[in-house]
Amino acid sequence: MTVIAIDFETANERRDSACAVGLAWIADGAVVRRESRLIRPPELRFAPGNIRVHGIVPADVRTRPEFPDVMAEFLPDLASGLILAHNAGFDMGVLRASLAAYGMHPPAFAYLCTLQIARRVFPAEEGCGLGKVAARLGIRFEHHDAGEDAYACAEIALAAARQTGAPSIPALSRAIHLPITTVPAGPDSIGSGLIDSNSAQRPGSRPGSLAERARMAAGGRPSSAPGLHFAVRGSSGNRYAVTLEDRTGGPHLRCTCMAGRYGTRCRHVKALLDGDITDLLSGNHADVEALRRRMIATQEG
Repeated sequence: MTVIAIDFETANERRDSACAVGLAWIADGAVVRRESRLIRPPELRFAPGNIRVHGIVPADVRTRPEFPDVMAEFLPDLASGLILAHNAGFDMGVLRASLAAYGMHPPAFAYLCTLQIARRVFPAEEGCGLGKVAARLGIRFEHHDAGEDAYACAEIALAAARQTGAPSIPALSRAIHLPITTVPAGPDSIGSGLIDSNSAQRPGSRPGSLAERARMAAGGRPSSAPGLHFAVRGSSGNRYAVTLEDRTGGPHLRCTCMAGRYGTRCRHVKALLDGDITDLLSGNHADVEALRRRMIATQEG
């Protein structure tokens, strides 16, 4: 049985926004192959919080292949083997949601979570996050690089097998009484509730375009009214409303914070125009990109 560790990095809060993947193959008690790829997500919307984690920005992936092209060479091994992932619910959710987003029928997958393995074999009060477990085991890697994270995940599984005397990763599963999880083929079921149901068609995006088909397949809906409304959190925790208004001089963003009331372009407006969703409370992340595109189109016009 092929055993392969996998790790995804995502561009934003959506599970179908993979921007990088790393993989590490295990055979005969060692990592025998490592691969990593950058991925162009269906839309180039990167949340600042995600960028702070992995350091990938839109310019890094603008010309990279999209998910189906990147994963084509790896899917046979993933579908026929045993997948390892640290906090596997996330990575398996990204895998299945991304396949579904491109209209691909997700095959059945079998996986083990190395976070759960670590909690049983290497418990510690400080927790069993990937970086913490790797540090305790002396595994050297660059955290939040997809290829490096997949390698660390594989090495944690191998260390657990050695610790328990298990001759293989499937045998490790039996030794620590952690069943292998099998996800049946079919529509996305892991993490489907984490896909943003407020996804909207971007201005200028054709209903039949790949990005739009991906959004619709993932449960999105076309955009509706031209007016855009956002709820944002202020620095002291107050809730403010930002509204796009059509004025004679062109579109204008009005915020209900004190600075906005005096006609100043406040930090909330600037953040939305930069695509920063850190303080967005209304959950309509797709509309942030729609706003940016609309304002760019106005400036170009």
